[in-house]
Amino acid sequence: MKPSTSTTRRDFLRTLGLASAGFTLVPRHVLGGPGYTAPSDKLYVAGIGAGGKGTSDLRNFFNSGKAEIVALCDVDDRESAKTRERFPKAPYYKDFRKMLEKEGKNIDAVSVSTPDHNHAVQAMAAMQMGKHVYVQKPLAHDVYEARMLTQAAKKYKVVTQMGNQGSSGDGARQLKEWYNAGTIGDVHTVYCWTNRPVWPQGIAWSKETAPVPSELDWDLWLGTAPKKEYINGLVPFNWRGWWDYGTGALGDMGCHIIEPAFSVLGLGYPTDVTASVGTVYTGPFRRGYFPESGPPSSHIIFTFPARNGKPAVKMHWMDGGIQPERPEELGPNEPFGDSDDKGNGVLFIGTKGKMTCATYALEPNLLPTSRNKEVVLPQTLKRVPGGIEGHYAHWVEACIAGYGKVELSSPFDIAGPLTEAVLMGNLAIRSIDIRVPRAEKPDQFDYPGRGIKLLWDGDNMKVTNFDLANQFVKREYRSGWTL
Repeated sequence: MKPSTSTTRRDFLRTLGLASAGFTLVPRHVLGGPGYTAPSDKLYVAGIGAGGKGTSDLRNFFNSGKAEIVALCDVDDRESAKTRERFPKAPYYKDFRKMLEKEGKNIDAVSVSTPDHNHAVQAMAAMQMGKHVYVQKPLAHDVYEARMLTQAAKKYKVVTQMGNQGSSGDGARQLKEWYNAGTIGDVHTVYCWTNRPVWPQGIAWSKETAPVPSELDWDLWLGTAPKKEYINGLVPFNWRGWWDYGTGALGDMGCHIIEPAFSVLGLGYPTDVTASVGTVYTGPFRRGYFPESGPPSSHIIFTFPARNGKPAVKMHWMDGGIQPERPEELGPNEPFGDSDDKGNGVLFIGTKGKMTCATYALEPNLLPTSRNKEVVLPQTLKRVPGGIEGHYAHWVEACIAGYGKVELSSPFDIAGPLTEAVLMGNLAIRSIDIRVPRAEKPDQFDYPGRGIKLLWDGDNMKVTNFDLANQFVKREYRSGWTL
């Protein structure tokens, strides 16, 4: 039973235990029966975003056996219906601020599974109340937001985890063990690729507005984003392709696919980024200008500086179905990346060899694949119980143990810099489409960001050679919304 006063649940139980110290102590399993979990070993979780990805997130927390879902919030009654049916005793809200205000005393932790543009304000509000947080990838919409969340996690001493579950898998640890043993030498080049976007991008915003569905609170869905009229086809999925709300293919898959390179190589902030994008033509020799939407495909090159005696690393990101050259060491019928042909993968190129993996660092392989049997190494890195599937339960356990007690795979001090690098790629993409009127012919435009290399001062979150790009580091929220 959850205490309803301002006293925390654990303080309540501790006081109760002291008061009863004079009585005979009875083992907990006798009191509660086989499999009984004491209230002090339960995590009370609230979900902001109860539909879409939030459906599986909340189910996975509950299935850990040590979490109770005690409050739900979603702006769309249609999307949240299955979760509300699954957890009928959890109070339901549309505004996360009201949920935190009314239910805060009963909540230990908050899961954020909403569109990217609202991640930061929702997670920050929870952390400021001392609640542990689990936030879906990417951690934030903007570089500035990711930095603020990373700092807030330390300030408020809360347990944090980003929803890139591959970071808890055995694959990333196998790759790192190979690398640490010098199996492929010093890695200098990494290729990461995806078939995303699988939603519309490189298009103009619809001019046809539509009535807002009665089940949807459109204003709350917009949240921090600029006020716009509702259009069909945006909710619940295709918002990913629009910069006001989503972070494109990079934001959707980058935290999954780039993560192995970060964890294996110990990368941090990039020093420079360049980008090229696929074009959309609207007529003979005319490139479409759609700055509100991500491109249909892109190729981004990040430079990460030398560190700890290791060389600098060039990391290539490719989306829209673009893939790197197939390694000669790979057999003609062997899969390159995902074996199920989903179109994602990672290739590490070192001074002594190569290795690959699929999405979530699954299917790690040395090249040629015959080396997998030849190279036998002792396990040196601790595995997460349950691997990828244990990503959720591991966070639950860490929250119950308390801040600083359990080492997680993707706490904000790891997830924050990873997200910043991902979003730095989007700075490069968006800089290509910056349009500046010509002084002598205001009806004609120049594109000063095309073809340039953005130089990045990671510590100060600033592009140092092209100031126009800095407008994307920190966006302006709609009136009434603050971080």
